[in-house]
Amino acid sequence: MIRLLLLYACLLVFLPAVKINAFVSSATSNLLHERTITRTTNNNSNSNKNNCNTTPLLASKSSNVDNLDIETIGRRMADEFQELSDCAGIIFSSLFSDSKSSSSGGGGGGSSNSAAVQEALVRLCDSLDDLPSADSNNLLLTSKMLQLRKKAMEFQRYELLVHLMKSDYDAYVATASFLSPSRIPRRMLPNVQDVPYNVNSDDDDDVIAQKSRQTTAITQPTSTTSTNIDDQGQALVADCELQDKQFKDSLLDKLLLKIFRSLVEKNTGGIQSEKPGIDGLLEQGRTFMLQEGQTPEAQHKMVADTLKGLMTPVLPPFYRFFMSGIVPKLGTDYDGKQIGPWFYAPFLTSVVTPTFFAFLVGPSYPNRRRDGQPGGLVVEKCKFLQESGCKGLCLHQCKLPAQQFFQNELGLALTVSPNFVTQECQWSFGEEPMLPSEDPSFPKGCLVGCESRKAMAGRVADICN
Repeated sequence: MIRLLLLYACLLVFLPAVKINAFVSSATSNLLHERTITRTTNNNSNSNKNNCNTTPLLASKSSNVDNLDIETIGRRMADEFQELSDCAGIIFSSLFSDSKSSSSGGGGGGSSNSAAVQEALVRLCDSLDDLPSADSNNLLLTSKMLQLRKKAMEFQRYELLVHLMKSDYDAYVATASFLSPSRIPRRMLPNVQDVPYNVNSDDDDDVIAQKSRQTTAITQPTSTTSTNIDDQGQALVADCELQDKQFKDSLLDKLLLKIFRSLVEKNTGGIQSEKPGIDGLLEQGRTFMLQEGQTPEAQHKMVADTLKGLMTPVLPPFYRFFMSGIVPKLGTDYDGKQIGPWFYAPFLTSVVTPTFFAFLVGPSYPNRRRDGQPGGLVVEKCKFLQESGCKGLCLHQCKLPAQQFFQNELGLALTVSPNFVTQECQWSFGEEPMLPSEDPSFPKGCLVGCESRKAMAGRVADICN
């Protein structure tokens, strides 16, 4: 939101200076072209009537065209400024109306207010669909090249969804499920963790291709909805119904993964793997998890020690002070006391994390938490979960140790909410986590195709809960 407001402010101040030459050149060229055609037609007509030579009247034409161009360019620039003003008005009015309605909607009328927001969202989607295409010849520069009105209306729609999510989360889920992906791309929703995944969505070709091309919505199962049973009569969780995503690692991803694997080897007592990349890391983690007498607590400590090593001794103290508001040891009575986290900590963490996070989980982007506040991050399709196919590794070597590390070492609460059917994962910084046993959205049981479950056959252990 802040970036978009800054963009509009910059546009209002600098767009005329930057774009005026290109605009004047384009407008003058078009007008001269039209004027030339008109004069050529008139000259040809006069030639046919008078049967005389046609000689261009350069001086007269230049004077008339200059007068015509200046007047027309002035009108065009006034239209451009009006369009800029209208787009800025859409942005600020959506922010103002959201805060106003949020502050005045305390008691009663919640359902009627939600219905009004839902109707406004549908009308806004209709208006977006009715916008002329960018290749139309009669569009203003701000609409044709920058598409400001479309972006402003999309921002307004996003803010309406955020307001609906804050005031009535169930209504938000129902509305988002209805409008996405046919009217609103899934990626443009403020939060997707409870919104069913439509397999015919066109947001990401690598993720969306489905094994059996049926029109259906994919939802996260729970212990009460599971219908798969193993040989011992235990409930199983359905495997992901989407095709595997092909991940492209950057040089930074490869470097971080190499460092991470060396730290895992150190913290597991020398467990190695000859496999390259993420497959080797998962084999190290699976070997450690399946050791005789292994405990969840030992796995959590191994991951915490690895994360500490990855962050170096410098970053945790910096984060604790500037993000979490924990007073460093200065010999005062306030040493170690927490006066935060600061209000910006969840948001900034969600913005910075994707760059240094992709080597483990793949692409991710910031979004809103379930309560509508900034500080969310959604993993589009988790690399760690896709390649492992193991709920136990996800739970004890990612979800729980990450939550504990952020809370205990960095001073910021974190909730990690994986979806085992779509392999999306919602990270909510600043949100207090629930125990997996108490979380109704966290399904019980092992994944149907889990290799770890097969390796554990005949052993009494619950590695998935």
